[in-house]
Amino acid sequence: MSPAKQRAKGAHETATDRLARLLTMVPWLVARQGIDLEQAAGELGISTEQLEADLRLLYLCGYGQMPDELIDAQWEGGRVFVTNAETIARPLRLGRDEALTLMVGLRALAAVPGLGERDAIERAMAKLEEATGASAEAASRVEVAIDEGVEAGMLADARRAVEQHRRVHLTYLVPSRDESTERDVDPMRVVNLDSRWYLEGWCHRAQDTRTFRMDRITALEVLDVDGTPPADAQLRDLDAGAFTPRADDPLVTLHLEPWAAWVSDYYPVESVETADDGSQTVTLRTPDTQWLRRLLWRLGGGGYVVAPTEVATEVADGARAALAAYGVDPGAPTAG
Repeated sequence: MSPAKQRAKGAHETATDRLARLLTMVPWLVARQGIDLEQAAGELGISTEQLEADLRLLYLCGYGQMPDELIDAQWEGGRVFVTNAETIARPLRLGRDEALTLMVGLRALAAVPGLGERDAIERAMAKLEEATGASAEAASRVEVAIDEGVEAGMLADARRAVEQHRRVHLTYLVPSRDESTERDVDPMRVVNLDSRWYLEGWCHRAQDTRTFRMDRITALEVLDVDGTPPADAQLRDLDAGAFTPRADDPLVTLHLEPWAAWVSDYYPVESVETADDGSQTVTLRTPDTQWLRRLLWRLGGGGYVVAPTEVATEVADGARAALAAYGVDPGAPTAG
């Protein structure tokens, strides 16, 4: 299925993706007044239906609420005219921070194994360095770390499966159960978050969208089977990170001392109750308690599990096993 048909179905586009397209589309159309509707859709890589939906949305956009402050879009007769959009149609100028971010991003892109178009990336970097001076010097001091635990061949196969809409068969390690599972997945995207690679797609075993850490995939085979996800499959919003709890995940209640209250800001939580002394009682959902156990061990006495009892037992047993491995008797009294 072509990218245009994929977008026409609207199955995989997030609000962030659509906003990015609209911000790019408006100045592009302003510079091509009267362009044929079908030609514009083709060059933008979307269907004519999606373009018309975007144009209707533009009626609600502008720098104010009065009629003369909103963008005007006309496409009757098959030709597109966009007016009153000068505010966002002006060429973008990068600030120092934006230029620095872009250069670091390009350096990270160049470090991706198996990626083509390196010449284009290097040319873009050279132009930015020439135009920004001090920002280029600052960018050169930033170290870019890309997950090296994923084989370049596996990463390339995963990308190829996404581009060609091919189903993949995975052997995936589930750390919480210390077991490998076999899964057929219709891949939707490959993404790097916090220096780790993830494959997101429709998992036929779970009958839902799942995000797989690629360093936990021990085998990946691209199948000669159509891998187009179901029409209602939705990409997860990963702006807050790869960990996205679900409504049916087990609920865990934690007590956090005041100096450990940062946990409720860093991780997605269901509720937070703050006591007068600054300590917190928080609830969160997670299908995998392994990361939670590691977090609480790292906090030391700064946090503990209130409920459920079995998770509290897992944390305590793991801590005792760790102490025993170092020859420490957890029941022995400490020197006062």
